[in-house]
Formats: sequence, structure tokens, C-alpha cells
Amino acid sequence: MPEPVAIRRLAPPDLAAYKALRDAMLAAHPEAFTSDAATERERSADSYLSRLGTARTGHTEGGQFTLGAWQGQRLVGALSCERDLRVKTRHVAHLIGMMVRADLRNAGVGHALLQAGIAAARGAEGVTMLTLSVTASNAAAIHLYERAGFTRYGSLPGAIRVEGVPHAKDHMVLTL
Repeated sequence: MPEPVAIRRLAPPDLAAYKALRDAMLAAHPEAFTSDAATERERSADSYLSRLGTARTGHTEGGQFTLGAWQGQRLVGALSCERDLRVKTRHVAHLIGMMVRADLRNAGVGHALLQAGIAAARGAEGVTMLTLSVTASNAAAIHLYERAGFTRYGSLPGAIRVEGVPHAKDHMVLTL
């Protein structure tokens, strides 16, 4: 029987595990991410500190976090949420960087991360809308997001290019 997966917010000591997971996912699935593996590999683990939401001095509303899916001591998935601090747009939060190790796909890890991310965003003061973008050819991810209530509100053809090949990104929204 596989070890259960626990979802929790990442903290600064988790950044090395996060970077290792992120680097592996960017290299394995370049069409799924806007960031490229070569550039991100050069970043330090500490450069992701802002994704944890702990460095936003004076901001108490929340909405900036990274969740990790842990199987024992191994980080097997992650999902981040970013929130703009500008008054006119701070009601919108953006889910980014959804990733799950290949050996745990279709095991409910992505669903658990997404549900925890939605719950955390709902708990952030003033957040009424979540957005995300997903590579239009990633049917499994789109299905996961649609099951959670996200709807497509647009698509950007050729949003990213991987080795010269254009890939569209669908934009999705969930009203909380």
C-alpha cells in the first residue's frame, strides 16, 4: 500500500526540495510551463522565497503561498498562488506552477493540491476570484480544473514556444 500524501504550506526549509521538484518538472514537461528549465536551473532555492508569502511585509490579507504534497519526506507535488497587492486587482489570485511527479499522476495528488489551494485562497481576505493558465493540449489538467469548477474564458494561441513549436495557453477562472 502506498504511503499517504499530506498537503501543507511550504516553509523556507522546504525550498531546496521545491527547487529540485520544479527543476525536474520543467525539464520533463517543457510545454506545460511558461518558465524554461535552463533559466530556472540557474536560480538558487532561496530565490523562490517570495512564493511562500512570508516576505510580504505589512500585508496581512494572505493569498500568496505555495502548497506542497508530501509522501513521507519526499515532496511529490506543489502548487503556488500569487496575489497582486494593487487595490483594484487584489481580489484576484492566480494559481501557478501546478506539478505532480509522474509516478503519482492519477493518484489524486493534483486534485488534493488543487482543493487545498482553492480553500486557502477562499481563506484569504478579499479574494473573490482565482485564475490560472494551462497549456491547451493538456487535456488531463483541463479536466482536473473543470471538475473543480474553473471555466475557460479565453485562449492565447502560440502563448509559449518550445523548441520553436507554438503552444496555446487556455485561461481559466473560478469565482469563489
